[in-house]
Amino acid sequence: MPTARKVGRSFAARIMGLQFVVVGVMIFLVAGAALWVTVERVTEQAENQALTIARTLASDPELRSEVATFAAQEKLDVTALKHGSIQQRAEAIRKNTGALFVVVTEDRGIRLAHPTPSLLGQKVSTEPTALSGSESVSREHGTLGESVRAKVPVMAPDAHNVVGEISVGVGVEQLSARLWDAVFVVLLFGGGTLGISALATAFLVRRLKTQTLGLEPAEMAQLLRDQDAVLYGVEDGVIGIGSDGRISVRNKAARLLLGLPHRYERTDIVGLPFNEAGLPAPLVKAIESGEAVTLRLETEGSALVATVHRVKRENLDLGQVVLLRDVTTIETLGTRLDAVETMASALRAQRHEFANRLHTISGLLRNGDTEEAKEYLGEVIESGPVREPVQNLEAIDDTYLRAFLGAKGVSAYERGVVLRVGEESALHGKLNDAQDATAVLGNLIDNALGAAVEGQAPRWVEVDLLGEGNTLHVAVADSGTGVPVNLDVFAEGVSTATSDLTQDHGHGVGLPLIRRLARLRGGDVWIADPGGNQHASDEEETGAVFAARLPGVLSTDSVPTERP
Repeated sequence: MPTARKVGRSFAARIMGLQFVVVGVMIFLVAGAALWVTVERVTEQAENQALTIARTLASDPELRSEVATFAAQEKLDVTALKHGSIQQRAEAIRKNTGALFVVVTEDRGIRLAHPTPSLLGQKVSTEPTALSGSESVSREHGTLGESVRAKVPVMAPDAHNVVGEISVGVGVEQLSARLWDAVFVVLLFGGGTLGISALATAFLVRRLKTQTLGLEPAEMAQLLRDQDAVLYGVEDGVIGIGSDGRISVRNKAARLLLGLPHRYERTDIVGLPFNEAGLPAPLVKAIESGEAVTLRLETEGSALVATVHRVKRENLDLGQVVLLRDVTTIETLGTRLDAVETMASALRAQRHEFANRLHTISGLLRNGDTEEAKEYLGEVIESGPVREPVQNLEAIDDTYLRAFLGAKGVSAYERGVVLRVGEESALHGKLNDAQDATAVLGNLIDNALGAAVEGQAPRWVEVDLLGEGNTLHVAVADSGTGVPVNLDVFAEGVSTATSDLTQDHGHGVGLPLIRRLARLRGGDVWIADPGGNQHASDEEETGAVFAARLPGVLSTDSVPTERP
């Protein structure tokens, strides 16, 4: 049952919110900086404008002479000031430049020109700092309101002393108008930027949701944790292949099973196309087919079963997944169980024969035929427990191996094949690892029996055994038609049998498996003679000869049995 998502803001909502916050903060910072720069620039322009007007007027020789004349008078005529040239010139300049005011004073700070004629002849409301002989620019509040004003001294015609002051002001309202224009531009720019950001964010969110299949970041993080838990928490190998044909993931088990490079190595297969990653050829072919396939793979030390699946989500092709399962242990146990089953069959045959013999003795005694019973017991003692249909079996000392070959002899006899031990066999040691020895020997004998049954009469299988220290040497020959030319019987899925029935019962597995068992012990299994008519001197077909070398399966402490 799918887990319900937690209620909360979605990834898209968080991205949109974050984007708006970031853009909003950026707009606020940019607007603040723009306004600050604008205020500085407008104020500087106003100060320069006021200072320029004041300097221009203060440098007028006629004005300087008239101001010097009024500065020398004890009492000023207000009517003359209202209609005088200083007032007219100052007002003309104020109107032409758009200044808030143009004020001219004499050396005592009494107004000689002012936008308000009624204030003429009165002392200025602000400190006449220019009368000290220096210029100044400031923002002050006077009778005409808040303004940025420049004060410039008026020098006497001989330029030796200060006879007055000119004060020019630019109103704050003009500055505010310019600032509001700047604010409007900044807000317009910010609003446009915010709108474009919203559209870009919406497109980005939709793009991300398409690429992430609608998953939220928390869900993707949980999927990644689940993926690691699954990939590295199982013993099976897993290889993920994206829809583009590149390997996207593989776990440690897959690396060990296929002998792949470590993820820290430059030759790691992650990110490579699957057909360039060094995977086994049958696996590459199965992946290329694009269908659900199960196949068997043979590696240097393992037998694997690989399953290839295609993965889809909401009709979207996500690629393929390869599952690898190591079946080496299972197949080895199966081969060993076959040997045990063979021994069990031999024991059942012995039990059945012993029961028959006991019934015979019981009947003789019950009928009072004591002498016949004694004679029958003597024959039983001389013949041994079971008459195994295996020629030259007495060349083998090990009782376990004798019983095993005896059981195989019974099976061969039932199939019309004579099983015999070669006359050159000499095995006087005892088995200390009967499972591997019987697994290898049993598989070779079974294959030889199958080849002999398919051949012509007389049908036979010969087993040669030789002990060398703790190493067992085995050779199995048959009367079949030999191994076909260019057939690699040790390759995966290849079988020496030709019957369709036998192909359904595990053929193509035994020879690679027993070769792996032998090589794990430091030995080997090989074809000593492929048989058939592959030799120029052969006039007719002969059977194949398989050989095996198994170190460590014999006990070196055993003492050879003296033979007559």
